[in-house]
Amino acid sequence: MSLLAGKTVVVSGVGAGLGHQVAAAVVRDGGNAVLGARTEANLAKSAAEIDPDGTHTAYRATDITDEVQCEALVAVARERFGRVDAVVQVAAWDSYFGGVEDADFATWQSVIDVNLLGTLKMTRACLPALKEVGGGSVVFIGTQSAVAAPSQVRQAAYAASKGALTSAMYSLARELGPYRIRVNTVLPGWMWGPPVEAFVQFTAHTEQVPEAEVLKRLADRMALPELATDGDVADAAVFLASERARAITGQSLLVNAGELMR
Repeated sequence: MSLLAGKTVVVSGVGAGLGHQVAAAVVRDGGNAVLGARTEANLAKSAAEIDPDGTHTAYRATDITDEVQCEALVAVARERFGRVDAVVQVAAWDSYFGGVEDADFATWQSVIDVNLLGTLKMTRACLPALKEVGGGSVVFIGTQSAVAAPSQVRQAAYAASKGALTSAMYSLARELGPYRIRVNTVLPGWMWGPPVEAFVQFTAHTEQVPEAEVLKRLADRMALPELATDGDVADAAVFLASERARAITGQSLLVNAGELMR
């Protein structure tokens, strides 16, 4: 039997990278994927690539900081497929860089509004539907940076917001456990996909060195001889969304090719 046969998974933050890979993995493994993101054109493109005949996908433009829009995305899932079995929270603001000394705390607040509070709003919107089917799974996408700051870039606001989300996960796992709703977090490290590709290209251009040299610097940090990909992270998220992870809750899973081991 397919990993997600007959299951419906809401995926927030579907664009060209990890969100797309998660939705594709859901459909590949026999499930229905309900896609949310702020830009409808990106959703339409992703759905067409994943599921050309539209049998196993639906989508709606969604800003996760808006509770009404979160509830509307869940309504699409229930109207189209009759149920929600899991939600994978990919949507995040990860493009603000810097530390504390140079912080614009108004921007920090916006990062927290998206990455922490927006994710929790999307989670709460899914709870009635998850309870209706007797339980399910909530999967957060965190970051390795929340537990070990990278030396190559500073993303203090992003790391802090995702660290807070991981802390919230523990409380949620206890709160929702009686309803058989599991809550877990995937922590990617350097993940080969559009953002890291852009970092490699920018660094190579800035330093006037080959892209392969920049990529090798990153890969040399890993126990395995290459970076994890966004597809690898998606596979971990789909596993946690499935019944094969039925006894796993309140856990953080590093997907990082062994760069950091805990």
